[in-house]
Amino acid sequence: MRFDWDDQKSQILEQQRGYSLSDVAAILSGDYVERMKQDDPEQFIAIGYLRDTLLSVIYELRYDEEGEYIWLITYWKSTKRERALYEQYFY
Repeated sequence: MRFDWDDQKSQILEQQRGYSLSDVAAILSGDYVERMKQDDPEQFIAIGYLRDTLLSVIYELRYDEEGEYIWLITYWKSTKRERALYEQYFY
């Protein structure tokens, strides 16, 4: 699985929220709940743990000459509703 992101945005998120987009890519390699958002372009939300924090990550599937990759957009600490959704699947 390939990942990419805006480096400047990743640095800002790391300063504001504690993790870079490179860090949160690990969520998509573990157990997570995925939902499609109603956006154009089509975006997805993945809810999963990074270390001991449940995070929600927004991403898109994109394509280039090498094929499909995941474009990470942003993340935040999961809300109570997102936590309940995650717990439906994993507890």
